[in-house]
Amino acid sequence: MMKINQVAAVLVSTVFMISTAAHAQSVVKTDSGAVSGIKAGDVIAYKGIPFAKPPVGDLRWRAPEPVTPWKGVKVADKYRADCMQVMFKVVDAPLAGAPSEDCLYTNIWTSAHASAKKRPVMVWVYGGGFVNGGSSPAVYAGDKFAQSDVVFVSFNYRLGRFGYFAHPALSKEAGAAPHGNYAILDQIAALKWVQRNIAAFGGDPDNVTILGQSAGGMAVHALVTTPLAKGLFSKAIVMSGGGRKLLGPTMSSKQAETIGAEFAKSKGVEGDAAPALKALRALSADQVMDGLSLMTLFTAKNFTPLYADGQVVSGPIDETYQDGKGANIPMIIGTTNADGFFFGDNLDQAYAPVGAARAEAEKIYDPENKHDAMRIGEAISADMMLIEPARHVTRIISQKGQPVYAYRYGYVPGYLRTKVFGAAHSSELPFVFDNVEVRHGAMTTEADNAEARLIHDYWVNFAKTGVPSSTSGGEWSKYDTASDDIMIFDTKGAHQQPDPFRTRLDFAERLATMSSADTTQPK
Repeated sequence: MMKINQVAAVLVSTVFMISTAAHAQSVVKTDSGAVSGIKAGDVIAYKGIPFAKPPVGDLRWRAPEPVTPWKGVKVADKYRADCMQVMFKVVDAPLAGAPSEDCLYTNIWTSAHASAKKRPVMVWVYGGGFVNGGSSPAVYAGDKFAQSDVVFVSFNYRLGRFGYFAHPALSKEAGAAPHGNYAILDQIAALKWVQRNIAAFGGDPDNVTILGQSAGGMAVHALVTTPLAKGLFSKAIVMSGGGRKLLGPTMSSKQAETIGAEFAKSKGVEGDAAPALKALRALSADQVMDGLSLMTLFTAKNFTPLYADGQVVSGPIDETYQDGKGANIPMIIGTTNADGFFFGDNLDQAYAPVGAARAEAEKIYDPENKHDAMRIGEAISADMMLIEPARHVTRIISQKGQPVYAYRYGYVPGYLRTKVFGAAHSSELPFVFDNVEVRHGAMTTEADNAEARLIHDYWVNFAKTGVPSSTSGGEWSKYDTASDDIMIFDTKGAHQQPDPFRTRLDFAERLATMSSADTTQPK
């Protein structure tokens, strides 16, 4: 009989061989070097693969540069740092660790099962108001997409003044090269990396769908309408991504440069030549952030996300689509049904955004005279900020003959239905990612999971075929302005019908049209 120490040695050797075999099976060669992932069940995850050089030191406020190749096998088994930002407690999608300027990394989830055919690819662009967010939150894990036979990709892009910054000295340095909207340039670099490398992970570079939510949705609009991203994807999903000028490119390069110079002056840096840039790049990360976060976004000075630089971003998203500059690809566009933000506490504050149209607004938003300021304020905010702008841009795209599918997400978990007015901003994310327990924990029900499988199925099948479908839900036809039919996701499942918010949105559209008539184009 074998002695105990001999048995132990055999067991250790066997475990080592199994581990080595699994490791070898997960090694993939990219154009910069080999990486190894971690296999869990039927999914292999690769986390923290660099897609560009760290944008630090002299590379701060430069377009992303190619990665320096490495030798050997880089272990890609954990998220790398999300991009630099002011941290604060976020319930919806907390970061996994401390942020850093060294943050341009991508993550990939793919099936562990071999396939003769390349799988469709979905690339996630996170939200966070252009100042917060990252790819590391657990709710953004791509395991369920990989189990649905999709290669799922997420990545980080620069935020705040690291991601969006204009200055006369930067313009001189860059010359004719794209600059300023560095976050969008990061996203383009990540998509180019996907084109070069995703086949090695089993993905089809000719079948790539980009999807994003909130600021990530706005970024998807920017990617669809910039010529710099042409040919990098074939479909797009925009979730709560606006469509008018909220935080959008309403500012010109010259205006953005003026704001950037004002910020530099506030840090004791003046001038428009190389010494000024050297001083700006020598500022600490905290000095550059200067307290900027989602909590201070709407009151912050000297910050210009998505400004119209003429190369990366040509102008307001709706006008760019109207000018025919958007990629002619299938799209899904929609919002949640309670997609607003109201921080007031009385009716005057709730109706403030409608101005002189308050009397009409009262009939539309409070027909039963309940005088619920919170409900009214949230609905007006949702319509003006996100829901009507989404319809507006959907109509523009549809009228050009482009296949676009409209939706409204209204499902609320049972334990929250007496506490909220509807599906809040970002509440659909754990359902789209089919990992409801990540956010709702022990309160998750089988009904919640069924709803998640439903919307997840529509998104996955859209990525596979260009048409959103599910065997568990209703048929989803292309949007048509005349019928105004949209897909509703709620406790009844998924069903298409005329938009129940049409009266509200027609009102919001009139206000938006009047407002835009009073504004001038960026100079």
